[in-house]
Amino acid sequence: MQQQVSDRDRWLAVGLLAAALALAYAVLIHPWFTVPLQAVEERIDTARERELRLRMQIKQAPLVQKRLQQARAVLARTPGFLPESSPELATAALVQRLETVVSQASPGRRACEITNRSPLQEPSREKYPRVTVQVRLRCGTPELANVLHSLEGGAPRLFVGNLNVLGQRVFFNPGQSGMQGGLDVSFDLYGYLKPGAAPATNRRNAAARTEATDDAL
Repeated sequence: MQQQVSDRDRWLAVGLLAAALALAYAVLIHPWFTVPLQAVEERIDTARERELRLRMQIKQAPLVQKRLQQARAVLARTPGFLPESSPELATAALVQRLETVVSQASPGRRACEITNRSPLQEPSREKYPRVTVQVRLRCGTPELANVLHSLEGGAPRLFVGNLNVLGQRVFFNPGQSGMQGGLDVSFDLYGYLKPGAAPATNRRNAAARTEATDDAL
């Protein structure tokens, strides 16, 4: 009987010792040593992964640089934005481009001529400043196709919108230059300025606000 009591006391002591050790670990060791060590290990793993990504990026840097140069070369050959720095200069360039294309499609204006060209200034909600010229032509069908193809297929990128074509009787007057009749064509010719170029309306509004402020002062 005494031996059984001793065994029970021994197991009870062992249990109490284990509970005390667990409590000591939970209170003293885990929060002060285990948790910081785990945090350090996580930071080490994160740093290793970051280092691995950086090494891979550095390894790919020559290929990325080569592709970037190729993309810049393609963009330089076929620029998407108008090169001018202001809407006024861009409008003048659009008109000059139109006149050149029409002259190439119909030398001497015998089969195609410009009857009207006027800048269109309207507020735009688009991301990039837009420059538009309203155009009206009197052209033959082949010449019109050449004009539209040259305008939209050249560089910088230009776009044709609101295209309207009306057929008319065609005849040539030997005593007058130019063609009589043909296709009566109207459209909007437009392109986009580089980001950062302010539309003319915005500059006029800013100038008006500046003058109003100066008058108030």
